[in-house]
Amino acid sequence: MQSAVADASVVEPLPTLSLREVACRRGNRVLVRGVNLEQRAGHATWLRGRNGRGKTSLLRLAAGLASAESGHVLWGDTPLRRAPDFARRRVFIGHSNALKDDLSTIEALQFLARLHGRPDDAPALRTALERLGMDARRDALVRTLSQGQRRRAALARLALERGASLWLLDEPYDALDADGVQAVDALLHEHLGRGGSVLLSSHVAPGDTAPSMAVLDLDAFAAA
Repeated sequence: MQSAVADASVVEPLPTLSLREVACRRGNRVLVRGVNLEQRAGHATWLRGRNGRGKTSLLRLAAGLASAESGHVLWGDTPLRRAPDFARRRVFIGHSNALKDDLSTIEALQFLARLHGRPDDAPALRTALERLGMDARRDALVRTLSQGQRRRAALARLALERGASLWLLDEPYDALDADGVQAVDALLHEHLGRGGSVLLSSHVAPGDTAPSMAVLDLDAFAAA
């Protein structure tokens, strides 16, 4: 079966994701106001803040999955909603792992790869699972995996990336042991080295093996 991949080796420079005076709402409540960010190629940002401050909401906004209450979100010089190449050049992995319980681990990863136009051939999938220490569980049903194993399987999507893209990661270290954290950090280093960019949330500070990150503390932008 032919792999459904648009272009696995994007070479054009990655545009900057810009948030300008952004306010973010969840339900009837405005969480933050006046958020500014310039997320450039080759750089990573740690998004932090108290529980309920709006980290997930801001990541969804940056991914084009929600709209700002006010302010502007740009991809290069283009409003995000009108940027034709944004969807193919961003990877969003939410706190939910988005894995189908009735599929095997490798089938679930293949489904996500096809959905997002990434390499979905067997060698690529197995290599990705190996990077996250999950190859031995590739044929296990997702429903039988531990929470940490599910997180590893979801994050294996990152090992399928070949070009420079924007990674938006909601609590990527959640439920991971030390080996899992190091595997993710290695992928982050490689990604930044090829000109990608990363905006991630985490309730704990990235560890010693993580790449250098700027900090965006949403507590400083709390709405009154």
